[in-house]
Amino acid sequence: MTTLSILYEIFLESSGISTDTRHVKENELFFALKGDNFDGNKFAYQALEKGASHVVVDDASVIPTLGDTHDSKKIAYKNRYLLVKNVLESLQKLANLRRKQFTIPFIGITGSNGKTTTKELLRSVLSQKFKTYSTQGNLNNHIGVPLTILRIPKNTEIAIIEMGANKIGDIEELCAIAEPNYGMITNIGNAHLEGFGSYEGVLRGKTELFQRLIKNNGTVFINSDDMVLSNMAKRFDNEKVIKYGTNNSENYYSAIISESAPLISYKDEEGKLIKTQLTGAYNFSNILAALTFGKFFGLSNFQMNKGISDYLPQNNRSQIEKRNQSQNTLILDAYNANPDSMKAALLHLETMPNNGKQKVAILGDMFELGKESFLKHKQILDFALQLKIDRLIVCGNDFIKAKSTKNILSSLILAFVDKKELTEYLEKNSIKESIILLKGSRAMGLETITSFL
Repeated sequence: MTTLSILYEIFLESSGISTDTRHVKENELFFALKGDNFDGNKFAYQALEKGASHVVVDDASVIPTLGDTHDSKKIAYKNRYLLVKNVLESLQKLANLRRKQFTIPFIGITGSNGKTTTKELLRSVLSQKFKTYSTQGNLNNHIGVPLTILRIPKNTEIAIIEMGANKIGDIEELCAIAEPNYGMITNIGNAHLEGFGSYEGVLRGKTELFQRLIKNNGTVFINSDDMVLSNMAKRFDNEKVIKYGTNNSENYYSAIISESAPLISYKDEEGKLIKTQLTGAYNFSNILAALTFGKFFGLSNFQMNKGISDYLPQNNRSQIEKRNQSQNTLILDAYNANPDSMKAALLHLETMPNNGKQKVAILGDMFELGKESFLKHKQILDFALQLKIDRLIVCGNDFIKAKSTKNILSSLILAFVDKKELTEYLEKNSIKESIILLKGSRAMGLETITSFL
């Protein structure tokens, strides 16, 4: 069996880590991970053929032996197979060993909504002064966090690690790997109820980050405007709690929102009005968090505000797109959805200045809600019908079921079983001169219908 110390030495000599033979680069260390529908061990030889320096496997049968005289090429690769007990565990242990080599701040971010936007804002702010590395894309799970750590450049001065969770214990597992010494929870809401079981389960799971920071004498950043999070501050020594918000005299950093539609503007601590490229009042707490970290780590007011104003949302998160041909304004927020973020997006649509345009909400199913799914989809329909929104279009089996209940004014809702059916409708019935919200869970892929809007 290959020891962790040997694996680390080989890692240091490699050009990086790979887990996918389709993207293996020269001299990378390939980890043969397993999934429900694949076994990376079977692709180890292919990874070597594509230039991997070594392959980490946990199935000894894929390693060539001297008896394989019929294939001398495979025999030549024999010493480049690294056999371990469990590939995933080895990846995680290697990442933790790598983490221990850094003495820089490691910031852990989790929460039900806004994790990725907060991470990106934080990176934009802190990079004004420091060499900052953050989670790329959505690599925030038990595989993504180790990969993130192993990709942190040597000269990094601050690392930002996004942590996602589907069930109790996930955050604790990620904290054991990343060992954050600073951390924040964006909020605690009704997300991933299927795995957590209930809101109380979400609360318990997300606060595992704070439990780890308490244990390791870390520093927590808490939104004082959020009563659930604010109550958690009592668990920490005062000097380990950094509060931020809008109107609390105890806040380390305070700012106020000036406008949220179509784009957010805020007044900073010096009273300066700063315009951003973000939309939706729900994003203001994410902005506040990034400003607070910036102040804590010694950035100037100018640097902090520049980091915020320069940030341009991407990846279908709170993006504003204007279409010249149809004269539509799209609020593209289709990266993910849960009941809390859905309500926030609908409220934002209602507050958008319409300038004579109609307001249209196109909503896709919210996934991973478990036994709460029907109720939560029905509540969203009830909520949306109370708002000043001209048209409500829904897509997906869960919304179809919710629409069919007796006390829902179904005549006001246009519903489609799936995206294909919705697309066919939009092809024949164009929507023009409208402000359109697109919001749904990632698997719904609503961003693909924008070409018809």
